[in-house]
Amino acid sequence: MTSPFVRRRRLGAEIRALREERGLTADELSQRVYRSRMSISKLENARCRPNIGVVMNILDALDVPPDRYQEIIAIAREAADYGWWDSFGDAMGPRQRLYADIESGADSICGYNQFGVPGILQTPEFSLALVELDKADGPLTYEPDRMLEARRLRRETTFGAGRLKYELILDEFVLRRLSVAPAVMSRQLLHLVETAVSEPRLTIHVLPIDARIKGGFLARSTFAIYSFPHPQDPPMAIADTVNSDIVHTKEAEVGRYIELYKRLREASLSSVRSLSLLEEAARELDDLTESSA
Repeated sequence: MTSPFVRRRRLGAEIRALREERGLTADELSQRVYRSRMSISKLENARCRPNIGVVMNILDALDVPPDRYQEIIAIAREAADYGWWDSFGDAMGPRQRLYADIESGADSICGYNQFGVPGILQTPEFSLALVELDKADGPLTYEPDRMLEARRLRRETTFGAGRLKYELILDEFVLRRLSVAPAVMSRQLLHLVETAVSEPRLTIHVLPIDARIKGGFLARSTFAIYSFPHPQDPPMAIADTVNSDIVHTKEAEVGRYIELYKRLREASLSSVRSLSLLEEAARELDDLTESSA
């Protein structure tokens, strides 16, 4: 399916461009359609699910030609659509809902994970270990059982459609410092290896701790770059911060992440060497588990 979130971005950009072409401010447009300025702002900034009737009123007020009118209404209908993740509400966590939405329409993901393993590639056991770490920061904002079920559905829909390509750079920092039980981490690393071997659309690279990143600053956070099949849906980048995920859609901002990813990719190990390192790290963790038993 097409990502409703991505379509909301496209719809907002289309309406803003039409409004500006006609020399109207958001205030002036809101008065013409008898809506608040805030509602126009939310629509243009993709911060709400669009109401088709309101969109039609806006297009009428902007005197949009029939062919353009129908094109934008089609975008609005996709933007107003619901996905399987909406049935979970907040139980799966707001961040995971965002990723599930965007993944549903992407044809490629390039991600750099600095401090963890992407949720879509986690074993249930590893996810539950992270839940325990999450509890240390305060009350959970999701239900662990529903979160696990949602991740299962994400894996099925993301890789089951036979379209999406996923390239992951995993910082070796994750292998060495993440505070989960050695046995749990070992099985998680082997799961990554097994998944990469069995799924040709998944490529995993490890960025060694001693790698030298040439050409600029180091990455300041985990991030992912998404591309989409429709040429009018430009790539977007999402930076994972402590409190929220920041979505970047401006060409210059996304371009910086693309260049940063290229530099990280150049400093990373090949996919074959990366999988060998993951297997080696898993064996070391198994040895540590046996020695402490």
